[in-house]
Amino acid sequence: MANRNKNSDASFLMQGSILAIASIISRIVGFIYRIPLTDILGDKGNNYYSTAYEIYNILLIISSYSIPLAVSKLVSARMAKGQAKDAKRVLQSALLFAFTSGLIATLVLYIGSEFFCGSMLKTPLAAIAVKVLAPTIFIFAILSVLRGFFNGLGTMIPTAVSQVLEQIVNAVVSVVAAGILFKYGKKVGGVLGHPQKYAAAFGAAGGTLGTLLGAVFALIFMCFVFFAFKNVFAKMLARDKHKRSEGYYDILVSLLLTIFPVLLSTTVYNINAIIDNGIYKNLAMLQGYKENFIEISWGIFGGKYKVLINVPIAIASSMAASAVPSLTAAIHSGDNALVRRRINMANRFIMVIAFPCAVGLSVLASPILISLWGDTREMSARMLMLGGCTVIFTSLSTLSNGVLQGINQMMIPVKNALLSLVAHVAVLFLLMEVFHLHIYAVIISQAFYSLMMCFLNQSAVARFSGSYINVRKVIIAPLEASAVMGLVVYLIYKMFNAIFALGISSVRMTNLLSCVIAIVIGVVVYFISLFVFKGIDEETLLKFPGGNKLCNIAYSLHLLR
Repeated sequence: MANRNKNSDASFLMQGSILAIASIISRIVGFIYRIPLTDILGDKGNNYYSTAYEIYNILLIISSYSIPLAVSKLVSARMAKGQAKDAKRVLQSALLFAFTSGLIATLVLYIGSEFFCGSMLKTPLAAIAVKVLAPTIFIFAILSVLRGFFNGLGTMIPTAVSQVLEQIVNAVVSVVAAGILFKYGKKVGGVLGHPQKYAAAFGAAGGTLGTLLGAVFALIFMCFVFFAFKNVFAKMLARDKHKRSEGYYDILVSLLLTIFPVLLSTTVYNINAIIDNGIYKNLAMLQGYKENFIEISWGIFGGKYKVLINVPIAIASSMAASAVPSLTAAIHSGDNALVRRRINMANRFIMVIAFPCAVGLSVLASPILISLWGDTREMSARMLMLGGCTVIFTSLSTLSNGVLQGINQMMIPVKNALLSLVAHVAVLFLLMEVFHLHIYAVIISQAFYSLMMCFLNQSAVARFSGSYINVRKVIIAPLEASAVMGLVVYLIYKMFNAIFALGISSVRMTNLLSCVIAIVIGVVVYFISLFVFKGIDEETLLKFPGGNKLCNIAYSLHLLR
């Protein structure tokens, strides 16, 4: 039994690692294409682009974002009992639901684009990009069902490959289409008297075209995998000898009952983005800020700040998604110790990654912005320095959200998210109206929201699973190691930046080279510091991707004995 659990643990972390690696690759591709995309669009174009995405994301969440989690949970529970026929019925019921919800959401988004962008968010030209995005919701709904089905079968590889493929297509099409439509928009704007505004708006629409075609290619790939898998699944169906299959009505009800709390939780958890957009832009206008300042500040926030901090947060989302089927299977096996071990493993894995990312983003805020976008403004750097801690809070709260759903406490994250949302809005109003912090108020209030979610969710995880965070190993050790790393990274950057400045005239290239060297050295320093502060051991290290090689390195450096 012990060996089986260890193998199961290794499989669990490996599946999470596959999704995490896919997310990292996707984010790297996203980084690469956002550099030329931002150069094309500018901060105003980023304002239209991010506003369109915030509206799109809410309807995407409502219609289909919770489907993979719900489908994987239901399929995993039935496959654990050998009920492949019922798992097939879950797939069929989910496809019916996705088709209906995706179509309705697409129509609502397309028809209501002017109202959402103009009346609500005071960014009327973003409606052009929203209309391009609208069909993506329908495609993503079907795609989500297939991803959830394979996740429930215990393999994250199809989902991971489709995510990478989706992002690559997205990257290529976004940059090319943005460049073409930016020029077209400039001609349209020349006729209407606002060439730069329409150029930015049409360019943003070109950027969203990549999202649509990326989803189309990902769906084609998942359909290919599904048809290739049909013979294997047919053998599973043939081995299923249980007599009483679940009815489609019962399965659809189970699906809806699973989707609804996940939907509520995810919607409440993510709706703060569009609420922040509406509150910030409306209050800033009432306070007398110029329209140009509002558009630029939100463009920096959505197009640079959020792009950067979402890279490490993506790992937490992947771990949360992979944790649900694994925890569901552990619960059905009745092994409470296994449930607690998997929760602890996921927490430790996330924090070892989140802390250095948060510190690195804060310490190298200005150099990173200069390297990627040539942005030397203090406002941009302050945003990233203030929001670095959000990586830690959001990573942990996102993971705990998935854990609670995995241990069948579906409504707890909903209640916690509602409480945090109310407090978040109150803090945002206070910071804007009393302290006049404009865009910084949004960043601080979002960090507060994530922090509150951390405390509420972790308290619930401890109460319902008996799993408590080992503060020394999970929080203190990576914090200490990250602090040492941050100091070294800062000094290394300063030293090489001064050296390169003597021979390289380009400020952007000087910062880029200095950042790369500082980050590489920082990774090594952090790895060593983790052992010094006892934040990691051989057993934990072996569970990471490339664990054997990492252990060999640790032994050669006498970090392990």
